Amino acid sequence: MVEIDGSFGEAGGQILRTALSLSAITKKPCHIFNIRKSRPRPGLATQHLIGAQAISQICDGKLEGDFIGSEEIKFYPGEIQSKNLGLKIDTAGSITLVSQTLILPGIFAPYPLKINFIGGATDTFFSPTIDHFRYVFLKILEKIGVKVDINIAKRGYYPEGGAIVEVKIFPSKIRGVDLVERGAFKKFLIISGASDVLKKKKVAERQIAGAKEVLGKLKLPIEGRAEYYKTGSPGSSICLVAEFENTVIGADNLGRIGKKAEDVGKEAALDILKEERVRACLDKHLSDQILPYMALAPRKSQITISGITEHCKTNIWVVEKFIAGKFEIQDGSIKWDPHETS
Repeated sequence: MVEIDGSFGEAGGQILRTALSLSAITKKPCHIFNIRKSRPRPGLATQHLIGAQAISQICDGKLEGDFIGSEEIKFYPGEIQSKNLGLKIDTAGSITLVSQTLILPGIFAPYPLKINFIGGATDTFFSPTIDHFRYVFLKILEKIGVKVDINIAKRGYYPEGGAIVEVKIFPSKIRGVDLVERGAFKKFLIISGASDVLKKKKVAERQIAGAKEVLGKLKLPIEGRAEYYKTGSPGSSICLVAEFENTVIGADNLGRIGKKAEDVGKEAALDILKEERVRACLDKHLSDQILPYMALAPRKSQITISGITEHCKTNIWVVEKFIAGKFEIQDGSIKWDPHETS
């Protein structure tokens, strides 16, 4: 059984998500303890519990300690199967984080895996927005051979959630991860969205205006898209995507009470400019998410990244617990060699 100390490194939910996903794929049982030990509310929150139980369903596994607040869990995986899952989230738990957990084992299923989310948040704090998920994360997965479709029937913001989303994961073979050179710049894409109750205040358009005020100085192509949604809780979000010949990088931000919509857009634009200037293929938030795919590819893999986060270092530690091989961090890049050992 693989022993995982959840208090290692950044000590967050990413340890749990990666460990359970790789446990299902490798069929190695795992014991995760000290789950989210350093957080204000340690242990399993709703989104972590739902993700863990969904993985267990996918592979007919067995879970011990799967309850809200649990700081210790044991998982015994079975065979990954194709299923239609209905996941009900009564809180504003992150749909993007639960989806990330399920994509990894889902691509090893014999047939497409369909997940219907009822409730939860598409755009909430401490997780990627749904637009960063589909326009950045899924685009990168597509480049390495992974296919995932997503349909958003209803958006959900904090604190009510209430989203309705369908995610379909197709059996896929990872071709290999070789994201080193960006290639030529194409354009900036801005997706700015808000609840329909904020339409009169033109919140989505003002977020775009704030972003353009920062990006316009570069005199590069910019495409802006303002959207409004019927939601249970009022909210807004913005996602900026820099499209290159070989990759995409992104930055996102959420509206907050008391913050000007223009400032929400400006902050996201400043973030993406920081990413763009480093000339890496992956933004700092995406690098840790792509690591398991590098290790599951049939050959050596390499990526260039804008920065090494604590999340990234922690995920390296978890991946190497399950898969034979070794990561190497050097000069703004991460390499994976399946023939090396830690």
